[in-house]
Amino acid sequence: MPRVTRFYCASFFFCTAHAVAAEELRVLATTFPVYLFTRNVTRDCPNVRVDLLIPAQTGCPHEYTLTPQDLQKLAKARIIVRNGLGIDAFLHEYFARAAGNARVIDCSAGVKPLRANPHLFAGPKEAAMMVRNIAAGLSAQDADNANAYNAAARAYADRLLELNRRLAALGGLTRRKGVVLQHDALAYIADSAGLSVVAVIQEDEDTPPSAGRLVALTRRMQSEKPVLIISDLQYPDKPVRTLSRETGVPAVGLDTVAAGPADAPLDYYEAVMTVNCQTLETYFGQQ
Repeated sequence: MPRVTRFYCASFFFCTAHAVAAEELRVLATTFPVYLFTRNVTRDCPNVRVDLLIPAQTGCPHEYTLTPQDLQKLAKARIIVRNGLGIDAFLHEYFARAAGNARVIDCSAGVKPLRANPHLFAGPKEAAMMVRNIAAGLSAQDADNANAYNAAARAYADRLLELNRRLAALGGLTRRKGVVLQHDALAYIADSAGLSVVAVIQEDEDTPPSAGRLVALTRRMQSEKPVLIISDLQYPDKPVRTLSRETGVPAVGLDTVAAGPADAPLDYYEAVMTVNCQTLETYFGQQ
C-alpha cells in the first residue's frame, strides 16, 4: 500500500508541474499590424497565445466602438499590446473603468512620429522599433521566454530594416521626388524612400476631400509637378483618380498594412512591403 501511495503522489506532482510549465499566456494585440508584429516576436513560444482585438479588416480604428465580444477578449488577456499615439484611443474608457490585471505594452514608446502621425507601423524602420518594444515588454512580464522573444525580435527587425534599406535606395536614384499622398499613413513609406510629400489629399481621417479641396490640389500639382499620386488601399480611390485625370500625374496604390486577412502568414508584412517597393521602383528607380 505505501508503494501505491508514493506512485500516485509522484504522478500528481509530475502532472501539476507539467500543467504549470504549459500554462497558456494570453496576449491581446489591439490592431492588425500590432498583431502581426507580436506573433512574430512570440513565434517560438508555444505556450503564448496571441489574439487580435478588433477585426483584421478594420483598418485604422480611430472611431472604433468596443463590442461585447471585444470586452470578453480584454477580460481574458494577461498582456495587451497596443499601437499607442491615439490609434487605439477607443480603449481609454475601458482602461479607466476596468479592474482587470492585464499589463499593457505601448509599442510606440520612444519612437518619434512624423508630425504627430500615429501610423508608425507603415514605415519599416518604425515597425522594427515597435517590434523591439514588444519584445522588451513581453520579456519584462515573462522572463522564462525572454531569450526567445528577443531572438525572434532581432531576426524580424533585421528583415524589416532590409526592406527600409530597399526603400531608402530609391531616394538616391531620382532627381524628382515629389509625391501626393491620399492619406498620411503613407508618409512613413514616403519618408523611408526619401520622397518629398507635396500634399496629403485627405486631411481628415474619415471625411473625403471637398470639391474645393480637389480644385486647390489640382492647381498646386500643376505648379509643383509631382511624379506620382499614391492612394492608400484601405480607402476608396475616387479622389485620387479625379486628380490623376485632371493633372495627368499617374496614380498607384500602396498598402500600409493597416488591415489584412485574419489568417495572415507571419511574413505578411514583408510580402506587402516588398510589393510596395516594386511599385515605387517602377516610377523612381530609373530616373
